Amino acid sequence: MKEPEIKPSETSAGKLPSHVAIIMDGNGRWAKRRGLPRIMGHHAGVRAVERTVRAARDMGIKTLSLYAFSSENWKRPESEVSGLMRLFRMYIRSRVELLLKEKARIRFAGRLDDLPVDIREIIREAEEKTESQEGLQLVICLNYGGRREILDAVNKASSSGEIFPLDENSFRKYLYLPDVPDPDLIIRTSGEMRLSNFWLWESAYSEFFFTEKLWPDFGPDDLEAALKTYGRRERRYGSV
Repeated sequence: MKEPEIKPSETSAGKLPSHVAIIMDGNGRWAKRRGLPRIMGHHAGVRAVERTVRAARDMGIKTLSLYAFSSENWKRPESEVSGLMRLFRMYIRSRVELLLKEKARIRFAGRLDDLPVDIREIIREAEEKTESQEGLQLVICLNYGGRREILDAVNKASSSGEIFPLDENSFRKYLYLPDVPDPDLIIRTSGEMRLSNFWLWESAYSEFFFTEKLWPDFGPDDLEAALKTYGRRERRYGSV
């Protein structure tokens, strides 16, 4: 059977994006400006996640994906990485019951097998408990790298006995979350203007919104501003 084609959402000017993705940048700088340890910036970033998830749900976004920890972030100081892992444990555990109450589903994308065993178990339980929910779909990109995802997909296709050459549809099913639509809008905070290895395959026709706001200061008004900018754009997907 032919695999169903997943296309970017058919949104037009004035309409909401179906999938919003956010590169949450600036936690360290936020802390530094206040004379605080970097980990305190990450704690403030978690509060921004909570605000943004609620706002996305209230605004009618169907899928929200967050770049929480890249495959390159392991190079950070050990104390910071350990602090981040503790935050992930705390956040995922505490979020599950609230997601169930809000009819939301949580999913994870990345090389999850490389994470600590207890975090992998927490992730598995969270995904299983919320699997049947039909509200907001929250995707956490954890130990994620876009180039690595593409290489993993190629290797999976090769080892599966897939018939080459592949087309886009047959390749897509080997991505981490092949059923998640491509992001319509990618937001990056902190003034940086690059993808940083995020959703490389999936972002081919994404719109971008950059803000100087550091992630811990990001809130519903900033999300609304990004959505309004998106709503004024005309998406052509390569056509004239």
